Amino acid sequence: MIEILTPAEVDRARETGALVGTILATLKERVTVGTNLLEIDAWTKEMILEAGAESCYVDYAPSFGNGPFGHYICTGVNDAVLHGLPRDYALAQGDLLSLDLAIKLRGFAADAAISFVVGAEGSNEDQKLIETTQKALEAGIAAAGPNAKIGDLSYAMGAVIKAAGYKVNLEFGGHGIGSTMHQDPHVSNDGRPGRGYKLRPGLLLALEPWIMTDTNKLIMDKDGWTLRSATGCRTAHTEHTIAITETGAEILTLPRS
Repeated sequence: MIEILTPAEVDRARETGALVGTILATLKERVTVGTNLLEIDAWTKEMILEAGAESCYVDYAPSFGNGPFGHYICTGVNDAVLHGLPRDYALAQGDLLSLDLAIKLRGFAADAAISFVVGAEGSNEDQKLIETTQKALEAGIAAAGPNAKIGDLSYAMGAVIKAAGYKVNLEFGGHGIGSTMHQDPHVSNDGRPGRGYKLRPGLLLALEPWIMTDTNKLIMDKDGWTLRSATGCRTAHTEHTIAITETGAEILTLPRS
């Protein structure tokens, strides 16, 4: 299903996006060395419920997971890049943490992710990983607009990732979003320009470039959810939900100022 939202519906999605961005920014401020991943999940639950919103993850049970997910946020540490199931783990100095959050408010969902190093600046390679995902996301957003094709966005993100020396995994990528978290069209993190669905004003997309230092292969934990790099290398993940407008694209998941 591909949804095209009305201007009033996009306004409601803006509220959801701002909440997602604000929660992620708050979590980044709170997280310190020694913070437990289960604490992060509890903080997220509290903020979601206080806002009158609902989690897109608690009852999430797709075919590729050992569902339902049962938690409020995805927490990936170091080599864990996607669908990180919160567990009893205290973060250490220098851990590379990825947080992925999707919630629904007033009928519309928004989805975003951030990566950062805990308690430190991080190594040059860590910073390069994170910055590459951020730059790839910026390139994908810059390529978005009415009459652009999905392949234009995919190509823009993939070009940044490959120019930085990383490989691209095409199993998981971005997606349409609206009254539900995951919708068509799928947005790969690499592709061919001029191909795929033509974007229209009112379409919402969650763009999410993610990379691994020295591989494009994933392995799954025994928890049936957490996806890690096959080589144990470090990983990073950045995501925003955007709305296609008459003139380009608007980022919905920025934190409230």
